[in-house]
Amino acid sequence: MANFITIIRILCSLALLFFMPLSPPFYALYTAAGLSDIFDGWIARKTNTATEFGAKLDALADIVFAAVVLIMLLPILELPLWMIGWIGVIALIKLVNIVIGFVRNHTLTAVHSVINKVTGTLVFILPFTLTIINIRYTAVFVCAVATVAAIMESYTVTLLTEES
Repeated sequence: MANFITIIRILCSLALLFFMPLSPPFYALYTAAGLSDIFDGWIARKTNTATEFGAKLDALADIVFAAVVLIMLLPILELPLWMIGWIGVIALIKLVNIVIGFVRNHTLTAVHSVINKVTGTLVFILPFTLTIINIRYTAVFVCAVATVAAIMESYTVTLLTEES
């Protein structure tokens, strides 16, 4: 059941590509994808059906969701170039973390830390704030938290791969 919910997140994420950003259908699919991210892990733990495959599928769904949202929102947000660069650096750090974990462990390594969950929550809330708070303020805060999370993830991935 949890993996089915995760697959729904992937499908909702991909469906976002077919709707205008920030339109009611976009927000509906966006919300469904975000809520599914909360419930899939919760259901897996409550039903004692958490698996390594499920964790990897969840990480893939997170990547698909984040990539689609960036593709949809970056062109309309009118962010300064330095902020887009910052987002790129965060994405690069996270990609390097994935590659290092894979090279050293021969498996995808996903870090489900509190700071990663906080970052995910902040990123998820961001589109809902666009009409009330200037994106330049909220994006700086979210990028700062995401940077700390990515660096802490690097440290964690290094520790995990050294123990293997």
